[in-house]
Amino acid sequence: MSIRRAPGHWPMALGLSMVSAVALAAGAGTDPVPKARPNVLVVLADDLGFSDIAPFGGEINTPNLQRMAREGVRLTNFHVAPTCSPTRAMLLTGVDNHIVGFGTMRDDETAEQKGKPGYETYLNDRAVTVAEVLRDAGYNTFMVGKWDLGVTDDRGPDRRGFLESFALLQGSADHFEVREAMPGVLPKYRENGRPVTLPPDFYSSKDYTDKMIEYIDRHRVDHRPFFAYLAYTAPHYPLQAEDEYLERYRNAYRDGYEPIRAARLRRMREIGIINASARAAPQDSVWPAWSALPEAARALETRRMQVYAAMVDEMDRHLGRLIDHLRSIRELDNTFVVFLSDNGADGSNPLDWGWESWAAGTKDLRLENMGRRNSYVWQGPGWAHVSSTPFRLGKFFTAEGGIRSPMIVRFPGMVPAGGLSAAFGSVLDLTPTILEVAGVASPGPTYRGRATHPLQGASLLGVVSGHATAAHGPDEVTGWEMYNRRAIRQGDWKIVWINAPWGRGLGRWSLFNLATDPTELTDLADQEPARLKELIGRWDDYVRANGVIAVDDFVPAATNRFTHFDWRPPSRP
Repeated sequence: MSIRRAPGHWPMALGLSMVSAVALAAGAGTDPVPKARPNVLVVLADDLGFSDIAPFGGEINTPNLQRMAREGVRLTNFHVAPTCSPTRAMLLTGVDNHIVGFGTMRDDETAEQKGKPGYETYLNDRAVTVAEVLRDAGYNTFMVGKWDLGVTDDRGPDRRGFLESFALLQGSADHFEVREAMPGVLPKYRENGRPVTLPPDFYSSKDYTDKMIEYIDRHRVDHRPFFAYLAYTAPHYPLQAEDEYLERYRNAYRDGYEPIRAARLRRMREIGIINASARAAPQDSVWPAWSALPEAARALETRRMQVYAAMVDEMDRHLGRLIDHLRSIRELDNTFVVFLSDNGADGSNPLDWGWESWAAGTKDLRLENMGRRNSYVWQGPGWAHVSSTPFRLGKFFTAEGGIRSPMIVRFPGMVPAGGLSAAFGSVLDLTPTILEVAGVASPGPTYRGRATHPLQGASLLGVVSGHATAAHGPDEVTGWEMYNRRAIRQGDWKIVWINAPWGRGLGRWSLFNLATDPTELTDLADQEPARLKELIGRWDDYVRANGVIAVDDFVPAATNRFTHFDWRPPSRP
């Protein structure tokens, strides 16, 4: 994702002295044993849009994330990959997804990509994970939730540095039971590499949280700091929530997309998430406005968003339980907490893969069952556009709506309360940041006898602490590519290659000045040919540095998931 990164702005010695000061301060009132090294908790949502949660302008009830934002800092210019596995691979390694195995998603390789380094579609051995580094440095390492970095037992989290893990190996699953979320793919749950049976009252966000609390409590006797990676599957399709949370939203969202998006935009401007002068991207003409939908479609669309909101609300509730537990055992203020999403909101229709007959024959698709057991519903492009406020497009795209994530960091004593930062950041920066917080050196050129790639990210500790205004220099280049959709950013300038009808089409780049046009509405490619040519050169550099295999005349298979708006749920024959 990035060619080069500057070193962190916070010298290691200063970082450690600040950590010790935080621990001592905590010990005075809440923590009787000062700790030299803090815990780290990374919480990852799945397909959550930029504006969904309350701290970023959303109306969904998320009081625990709101409190975390009040007690920490929000990063409003933080970027991830256009899809889930690449983000997760970079989060854990600090190395570009095209190097560490996810140049594309599993089963989506082109003929040119199959068998090539970086396109294994599992987390390969070309980088060390942050869990491996921290484990070797004396940390307890825990992973719970969606893995999506290898579906075979020899590629699970227990093989990549996690001492304890409870993982859904695949990228999606029913949230209540072991039931297919895609045809012929029965979800695999593994605890420390071994098959497990889910309890009858299982619900993903609830049980993932319970398991993380269990691991933390089990290892308290070790008196070691922990690195905990909690990867929720909410709000990834199939959208499902427990009845208590569905009931909270039964009267919501009946007025449609436009008023919700307008209210979010107003709040985002008021709280400083976006500049007051920034224009919001309009609804793409490919997808109809609320007023153009027939009544039956409106009923279905209303229910979609009710279930989506219930999922996010429930995720927040269970995250709050974990936060409260850390507070009760006097560990919260000695824990560096990060919350983010893996990509933009998902506006796709999964049945466009040809799954209509499977869904009709295996799922209960009645409107009244939507969101409950064995239901199958997704957010859809209309509401994904709302979730992406103020940007355009979402998951699968290299536009800002697909790659900009809400991010919150909490760590009292080092991270000031109530802060906002518009500094550019990347998911590649998380591993360097975590290592600096922990006072652990970056991995060397080899690990356990194998050559490994150096980190490409920069520590954000100076930014989140308020001691630096940027982690990256104005000349640094960051790149993205997925499904042949491309982007390069240098400073405030960004070029984007997206297939029609959402971009100029294959072989044609768009150019945007994000300083004045953060929502990418004014294409300057024709007015700035010299700058465009220079950035295309940076794209060529990025391809060479990261082993990107992009095919110029390739139309992404994922395109078919966005070409029409199908509001009709399949029905049983």
